[in-house]
Amino acid sequence: MGAAIAPPILVALNLTRRCNLACAHCYLDAGTRGHGTADELSTGEVKALLDRIADLSSEILVVLTGGEPLLRTDVCELAAHATRRGLAVVVGTNGTLLDDRRVRALQAAGVRALGISLDSLDANHHDRFRGHSGAWVRAVRGIDACRRNGLMFQIHFSVTDANAHELDAMIGFARSAGAAVLNVFFLVCTGRGASLSNVSAAVYERVLTRIAVAAREEKELLVRARCAPHFKRLAMTMAGADRGAAAPGLEAAGCLAGRRYCRVTPEGELTPCPYIEASAGSVRSAELADLWATAPLFAPLRAPALAGRCGACEYARVCGGCRARPYARDGNLMGEDFLCTYQPRGGEVIDPAADACLRPQLAWTARAEARLGHVPAFVRNFVRQRVESHARARGADVVTEHDLDELAKRRFGARPGHGVDLRREGSAQAGPEPRQGGGS
Repeated sequence: MGAAIAPPILVALNLTRRCNLACAHCYLDAGTRGHGTADELSTGEVKALLDRIADLSSEILVVLTGGEPLLRTDVCELAAHATRRGLAVVVGTNGTLLDDRRVRALQAAGVRALGISLDSLDANHHDRFRGHSGAWVRAVRGIDACRRNGLMFQIHFSVTDANAHELDAMIGFARSAGAAVLNVFFLVCTGRGASLSNVSAAVYERVLTRIAVAAREEKELLVRARCAPHFKRLAMTMAGADRGAAAPGLEAAGCLAGRRYCRVTPEGELTPCPYIEASAGSVRSAELADLWATAPLFAPLRAPALAGRCGACEYARVCGGCRARPYARDGNLMGEDFLCTYQPRGGEVIDPAADACLRPQLAWTARAEARLGHVPAFVRNFVRQRVESHARARGADVVTEHDLDELAKRRFGARPGHGVDLRREGSAQAGPEPRQGGGS
């Protein structure tokens, strides 16, 4: 692989198109959800692919998803193989197949966290959205099973005009349920989601603003926007009022699709993300490293020549817009992201890495810095920001192990000095990054 091309930090593996639900928004058409497809990657092929991913970097986060990945009987075998290769593994699921036995099996296989979809606190609304009566009750039971067995979990909330009013309640529910993260997803109209009205631009901006506030104010729950690069503009604007504060959500500027993130379909096609369905090539016929480094599809995503308002925007390098939306609408990967309401003001293009508010620094003791070194590299900056924010809140100008212990205790209930594993903290913040298929 070319030295100039950094490896991905996140790879999503769609293990199957099979699903036990029939979600209206799924980007994978689950018409074959009963039996999958004959050409799904086999157990051996997925293991070989995991080996190739580990060869790229041992600090890649792997998301096992679908369809519903728990319908594959080899999911624990695959997770265990990835874990043995040093990869962090999370699973994206609709939660309906989780019970104590399944959760413990996933834990034993080395799974770091589960992402469980819950799209409303109204069971009837969730069931209609997911296309199956009883889906809400079983998803909540799955959340309970994770909590009982100490397996970290995140809640995935797909926001539309019909449920956007529930965001505050969902934040409260996620906090009280013990979730580490609430990921708020904004649909990109592909697959069965192509027929949805999605979310209006006005509601989109309002919800993003609320998420930006929650990202700053929530102390025990990480609230993040997903498939919404405009969130970074809002977070940066809010952080600008307090130059000493971090800007939550800005640990990575712009959309990661094709730059630090990719997806492999059940049949082995490599795509920039789940919503950009164009294939960069097949991992069955080419080496993953070669495709990642040289596939022409990735080139414009890594050096974008954006059109319309995105191209004229001073936040182009902070945000850059969602590339999947214009591609899904008219096939223009570099087109204007039409859901964004921001009107560029003609200012100088902002360099996120150069803005001091995005890289707040405190002194760290040697022991604290060594502890931070155990966190996966791709979320290390985020964890650093969280810990420094905690240290500042207590009036400190030096970060110590005490701050790390307190942060872990607050999030996981761990006792200071009793083997807190910051790698666990890091994996929770990182994934699952993408919106999953039918399984989530």
